[in-house]
Amino acid sequence: MDKATLLAEVIRQVKELKNNANQASKGYLIPIDGNEVKVEVESCEKGGVDGSILYKASICCDYQPELLSDLKQTLDTLQLQLVRAELSTLGDRVKNEFVYNCCKVDIYNIELCQLIANNVHQALSSVLDKASTSMDYSLRAPHRWNQLQQTSTLSCNHDFCSC
Repeated sequence: MDKATLLAEVIRQVKELKNNANQASKGYLIPIDGNEVKVEVESCEKGGVDGSILYKASICCDYQPELLSDLKQTLDTLQLQLVRAELSTLGDRVKNEFVYNCCKVDIYNIELCQLIANNVHQALSSVLDKASTSMDYSLRAPHRWNQLQQTSTLSCNHDFCSC
């Protein structure tokens, strides 16, 4: 077997193993290798509790000491009502997933769902950008470990809804 054939076989096996790992991890909150921000509308058609709109947002990146405090500050700024939050780590990677219940408005207003999802995506992308920049800086400077001291109850204060 020549080197090219061997390399092709190794690449095929690695792709197969990666595909198997992805299938096996479905339904589990496992950080991925790359940085990612996702926001998905959960149930615009059905509506959430009391006719509200539910959506899920996630951010996956390298762990940074400031990450949790940045996320808390961002979530407070967005003024959304947190329904559920999960955090998962694997090595130096972390994945945070949040489900929000917000805006008791016409549950068929898809444009409003998309507007909220876009705002959350943009805010989480800013946190990811800051974490990436901080990672570049942290390679040159010592870490300072901060603790997230207290969580607060989030509520919706949007001008366009009646939460």
